[in-house]
Amino acid sequence: MKFVRIELKTHFNQQSKGCKMKKFATILFIIQAVCLTVIASGDLHNQIDRYNVVWDSPSKDHHGSMPLGNGEIGLNAWIEPTGDLVFYIAKTDSWGDNGRLLKVGKVRVKLTPSPLDSSPEFKQTLRLVDGMMNVQYGAGDSAMVLRLWVDANNPAIYVEVDGKRKVEATASIELWRTEKYALLNIECSDVLQPYSLTKDVYGPIVVEPDTVMTELPGRVGWYHRNIKSVGPEISAKLQGIDDFARPEPLLHRTFGAVVTAKNGKRLDDLHLLSSSSTSHLFTICVLTEHPATPQQWLKTVEKTIAAAEAISLDERREAHKLWWREFWDRSWIHVTSATDGENAFMVSRAYALQRYISACAGRGRYPIKFNGTLFTVAHPGMPGDADYRRWGPGYWWLNTRLIYFPMLGSGDFDMMKPLFRMYGKDLMPLFKYRTRRHVDHDGVYLPECIYFWGDIFPETYGWTPFEERTDKLQESRSHKWGWATGLELVFIMLDYYDHTLDKAFLDDIVLPSAHEILTFFDLHYETDGAGKMFMHPAQSLESWWECTNPTPEISGLHAVVDRLLSLPERLTTAKQRTFWTTLKKKLPDLPMKEVDGKMIIPPAEKYANKHSSHNGELYPVFPFRLYGVGKPDLDLAIRSYGHRTFKTGGRGHDPDDYLAAYLGLASEARRMLAIRLDPRRQEGRFPGFWRSSYDWPPDQCHGSVMFKTLQAMVMQTDAPSLEEVRRGERSKIVLLPAWPKEWDVDFKLHASQRTVVECSVKNGKIVKINVSPESRRKDVVVMEPK
Repeated sequence: MKFVRIELKTHFNQQSKGCKMKKFATILFIIQAVCLTVIASGDLHNQIDRYNVVWDSPSKDHHGSMPLGNGEIGLNAWIEPTGDLVFYIAKTDSWGDNGRLLKVGKVRVKLTPSPLDSSPEFKQTLRLVDGMMNVQYGAGDSAMVLRLWVDANNPAIYVEVDGKRKVEATASIELWRTEKYALLNIECSDVLQPYSLTKDVYGPIVVEPDTVMTELPGRVGWYHRNIKSVGPEISAKLQGIDDFARPEPLLHRTFGAVVTAKNGKRLDDLHLLSSSSTSHLFTICVLTEHPATPQQWLKTVEKTIAAAEAISLDERREAHKLWWREFWDRSWIHVTSATDGENAFMVSRAYALQRYISACAGRGRYPIKFNGTLFTVAHPGMPGDADYRRWGPGYWWLNTRLIYFPMLGSGDFDMMKPLFRMYGKDLMPLFKYRTRRHVDHDGVYLPECIYFWGDIFPETYGWTPFEERTDKLQESRSHKWGWATGLELVFIMLDYYDHTLDKAFLDDIVLPSAHEILTFFDLHYETDGAGKMFMHPAQSLESWWECTNPTPEISGLHAVVDRLLSLPERLTTAKQRTFWTTLKKKLPDLPMKEVDGKMIIPPAEKYANKHSSHNGELYPVFPFRLYGVGKPDLDLAIRSYGHRTFKTGGRGHDPDDYLAAYLGLASEARRMLAIRLDPRRQEGRFPGFWRSSYDWPPDQCHGSVMFKTLQAMVMQTDAPSLEEVRRGERSKIVLLPAWPKEWDVDFKLHASQRTVVECSVKNGKIVKINVSPESRRKDVVVMEPK
């Protein structure tokens, strides 16, 4: 659309002569721009409409739910056979007093008489282009439409009902945390795990009840307020960081919702009636305040409701639709094929649905949870209710990062900010304090496993008190000496800067974080006789527990230092560059190993004691991208892929899919996608919810690996290497590096240096390409589909 407007503006400048002509040309320009924009948007939105999820029957229960969200509030919504609308409400910051991310609650909307009583006709559509669920009941005079949406710009849920006949509508609150109860099943990152060690000291893990508000005038509502805090004090003292001053993260956190209706009548504390009419509107305002009393929370809710009601519903709805349409306009990948149409469509739809699911939860206060995001539900045969998720409330970096890698290519930079805010800004002072306490020197190491308040899980740190330890690091051998997390964080932040050129972000977050993380490595390891860093004891991810010079850390150090030295000198200081240059001289070479007379990359220089199934030997390919399409020694990297220790792929967080794409192995990447997108891996009725191989459904690692793989098959972009910078070269944009010739594709993706590429490929040939800014076109390299 931007390209269309530029063309029109040029036409206007050429044709406008004289005041009257200018006025006429201005009017003509506006009309043409609006018309052509609508046409261009219409074409795109027709494409997006192909991926709408449409059902012609109600769902039995929450396993037939559809996801909706506005970036911080998420819904699992379904229509029951009775015609009732039911939905769970979740929020990115509704942390309970045990540190678990709880659902806010559940709401039912009943129409009386049920529209399904008079007609069995039914159609339920998740309309992606405007982030709404539309339900069509019946036909003709009995037809009725229900719309459900979460306002993209406000913390509000709307239920709209319109029809030709009058019905009553009742909204009811359905809570399950109605009284205190003890958790019978807890997970790895729950604060008191393993319970066998803690129950006699701390007693049962008690979930507190929600509070239903009484006698609200013309409305109903509820809230959950943390009256205790189980976790931060325990984990801080255990890990020797209880002297670090910070706000208490759980105590008095208050979250809940208030339901209102136009001319609503409160029937009791749980039911709100909208009297008989042809149209109804329920508004559910959902908020979290921390810390807050119930009165403070309710006051904020009332202000929020009043501010929303000051704007007409039509304006709110249009602003909501505009947000979603701009979201879809900024990026897409549409795959088609004359010979493989079914698989091509399946890939395209999966890509669109995964991006949509991330958008529903990606603009909140905290990063997206990999183990179910906001859309967890209870499962038969599994412990717990809708609040339960396997692996619990914590953040695993290895899993969480997968959600954020593809956001660069799709231009969803706003959704990356919660990740950087938590890891790179809010928690960095704590990381620095803990590093000093644990290893007695400056710098920062980032643990693999943390809570949102920054502490390591007690189960992985170990329950031996800090003051009784000689070795202050965590006891769990899965992550004890794994330091790649911090390097990955800096690398992806440098990618974010390279795409956005956000200098304030570089100055305030990237460079300070990089300094602390590199300082850790500089001080933590001694050098050998050649003046090279000798990394021991060490490990290679979770897989090899006895290592010297592990490949993930060494490749990460080289990649990060080179990226920093590649920055324009005007953006850095002489002191910073001196530090980076000195450190670079100390870095050991990447480990190499001879197999069958040829060299490959091993997991470390020396390695033993195998556990888990992560291939650290391929970290130089991704995430650190030292090897790949268009880079030196591609054959070495491909051989290393062929000799990798663990050959899995096609499920969960297994990375083989996108590794194959980054190595230009088109048929291999395509094969992996077919395995990953097998419909049998679907969880429940919604095709974008994936059964979990390792974590908890809907599995965000599974969908995110697919997301990143498809992008890397279509386009790869990098900052220039240090050598390229010294030669005065710029970053390259490689198109179709791992693209199968049987598939056609139309895409719009974001590249480094604020570059946007739109491209159409037919029969293995590019038939349209548009690069913005145009000056970057000469940096585009087109590969031949395979």
